[in-house]
This record gives sequence, C-alpha cells and structure tokens, in this order.
Amino acid sequence: MPVVCTECDTRTTVPFPEVEDAVARHNKGVHDGEAVAEVDPAVMDRLADFVAEDLGLLGE
Repeated sequence: MPVVCTECDTRTTVPFPEVEDAVARHNKGVHDGEAVAEVDPAVMDRLADFVAEDLGLLGE
C-alpha cells in the first residue's frame, strides 16, 4: 500500500498487513502522534469504491 507524508514530502510502499503500525509508528516518532502520514488518499478512495460496489451500495 502506498503511504505518503506530506509534511516530510515522502512516499513509500508498505505491505497491507503492516500499514496501520507503520503509519502510527511514523506519526508517533516523527510528528508527535499527529496524523500526518497516511495511506495515499487516491488509493483509499478507490478502495472505498470497490467496497461500496461489492456491498451493492452504488446504484446501477
């Protein structure tokens, strides 16, 4: 999963099972716990679309 930190101007890829811990660790260690780093918002939007479609929440 692509992870971005706009404050550090960095981008990395993290295996899906490790994303939550990696983002939390970065934010805690670098940004005093402030939620700055995150999964790339474009990827999250696309993932949300897939989930909504799979659950039948999108009109056909």
